[in-house]
Amino acid sequence: MTTTPPLPRTLPAWIKALDDAPLPAFAAVHERVRLALRDSSKSMRQIAELIQDSPVLALRFIQEANRGIGDGQPAESLEVALSRIGVQRAEALLARIPAMEAADMPRPLRQLVLISRHASQQANGLFAARLARLWQDIHWGSLLFLAPAWALIGTYPHLLESWEQRVLVKGEPASRVERELLGVSLLELCLRLAEHWRLPDWIAQGYRLLGADRRRLIRALHIAHDNEHPLHQQQMLDADPELRRWLTLPSNTIVLANGLALSAHHSWSGVHSLRWQRLAGLYLQVPLDEMQQMVHQQAVISAREFGPTDLWHPAQGLLWPTGSRFQTLREAPTPSAADLAEWRDQCRRLLGDPSPFSNILQLTATASRALNCAGLQRSLVMLVDRKQNRLLSQQGNGLPADAARLTLAPEQSQIVRRLLEKPAQLRLQPSNMAQFSALLPGTLKKLFAGEHLLLRSLGVDGRVLMLIVADQNGAPMSDAVLQTFVKTSQCIERALSNFSRRGG
Repeated sequence: MTTTPPLPRTLPAWIKALDDAPLPAFAAVHERVRLALRDSSKSMRQIAELIQDSPVLALRFIQEANRGIGDGQPAESLEVALSRIGVQRAEALLARIPAMEAADMPRPLRQLVLISRHASQQANGLFAARLARLWQDIHWGSLLFLAPAWALIGTYPHLLESWEQRVLVKGEPASRVERELLGVSLLELCLRLAEHWRLPDWIAQGYRLLGADRRRLIRALHIAHDNEHPLHQQQMLDADPELRRWLTLPSNTIVLANGLALSAHHSWSGVHSLRWQRLAGLYLQVPLDEMQQMVHQQAVISAREFGPTDLWHPAQGLLWPTGSRFQTLREAPTPSAADLAEWRDQCRRLLGDPSPFSNILQLTATASRALNCAGLQRSLVMLVDRKQNRLLSQQGNGLPADAARLTLAPEQSQIVRRLLEKPAQLRLQPSNMAQFSALLPGTLKKLFAGEHLLLRSLGVDGRVLMLIVADQNGAPMSDAVLQTFVKTSQCIERALSNFSRRGG
């Protein structure tokens, strides 16, 4: 049993822990960049365009270019960074960056990078065309704004789930949660890392605005709230020239873009989303309804460019009235009274002695129905083929049709091998998903996309006969559902024992 080392609790300790965090890059992009660096016909601009497909790579190249420059001008774009470090140093750096398939990366890290890419699309679509001379500053500033958080989540993936659940779902104060989880302010940590890495100046300015300079932001939000009266807004800005000058600073675009992306990740219709939409509308001098239309369009463009994914893209929230990813987490279905009544009936049937089942198909069908009534919308019941020592799919619920043809062999996965050795249960959740995800068969990960999954092997006299895989469509599972799953599994195991003794 591995033990997790204690988290740092001070800013210096956090910076030391995260400075060279081994963040992985997408394997396909890593290989294309490696080949491009060895191709003398490729220009730095062409190589930079390849690197952009993996934001972590872009971060590492800009970091490398800005190391040890003292009071020199930091590289503000990837092309400048590449020109500064040269091909040989770039190749050496690339060799130190781990390459990994997306499915094997910590899911929270991939989710956070997706938000950064969404923020970059918002910045490019809303602001870069109007400030064409500064498009590179806007692009790289918005894309890398959350980079300090990438390092934090890439190193400690469970922190994102803990923060989301406590702040976004349960509504606890963010400052208190951050202090309890990290020992320091998250904004202060991100600011210090941005300064330490010499990231583009606009990023550090953004974190100062959200932290120490927050009063100015609040004044602007107060004016932005009166979006139905643009003349009155203008009068209020005219009465505060210092605020009016600050509001038009181009550096504010990257904070606006990330505010829009992060708040949309939570809820399009929530109060935070509306605040950022109103503030962006004040910046661009457009009414709220037009601003919302523009923001929604950029979200859709971002989703199209990102392509199919098992992650949550804020554009998905536009398809439902709630528009909230976390609404689904709050409403992770619990069994109704009728479901529980049927669950008890199915369990009584499973516990029947002598066994009421004339064949194993009847038993597994009852087991599948019991799992569904217990509140587990997706489940897979697999049996061991004793001749070939494989697991064969018997019953699937809430899964694609191809789940019925699924077979698993022990040599495919260390987790499958361990579960077949003796009856055992494994609960996957964000705190251990990074540890076990790479050990899961790819076919199972595809069927059960999400960060919450139960796997339990069942048997008779210590010999495994069945594997159950189940979840609640990837949502967190309550203690009540977990307890019901355990009871259901025990009933199924008793049914297997009684079935094996039938006619004896």
